[in-house]
Amino acid sequence: MRAVVQRVTRAEVRVGDDVVGKIAEGLLVLVGVGVDDDADDAAALARKVAGLRIFRDGAGNMNRDITETGGAVLAISQFTLHGDARKGRRPSFLAAARPEAAEPLYERVVAVLRGLGIRTATGRFGAMMQVELVNDGPVTILLDTKRLF
Repeated sequence: MRAVVQRVTRAEVRVGDDVVGKIAEGLLVLVGVGVDDDADDAAALARKVAGLRIFRDGAGNMNRDITETGGAVLAISQFTLHGDARKGRRPSFLAAARPEAAEPLYERVVAVLRGLGIRTATGRFGAMMQVELVNDGPVTILLDTKRLF
C-alpha cells in the first residue's frame, strides 16, 4: 500500500455539494491499494501513520505523533498513487487493486486507525471527490508498505 501523508491545519473532502469528511489539525492521508497488498499491509500502514513523529513539540522539533497531539486523520482512497508514468504520457494503473479488493483494505486502514483511538474521517470510496487542505509546514511524507521493512 502507498500513502501520501500531509500534516494539515484543516482538511475536508466533498462529493458534489456535500462535505463527507472534515478535520481540523491532523493528517490528511491519501491511501492507494496495490494488487499485491493484503490486510497485513493495511494494518502496517495504519500503525506507521499513527506513529509518525511529525508534529512539533514545545521546542519546535518534530517529535510528537498524532496520538500525542489529539489531532484527527482524514483518510481518502486514491488508486492513482499506483500510477506508473515511466512510459508514454498516460499513466498505467495496472498496479492498482480493483475496487472490490481495494475497498476492504482501505476500510481496514481506517478501522485500525480508529482502533488506536484516532478520530478518523473518510472520503467516499470510488467517488469523484474534491479535497481541500491547508498543509502545515509544509510537511508531506510518502509511505509504501513494500518498503517499510
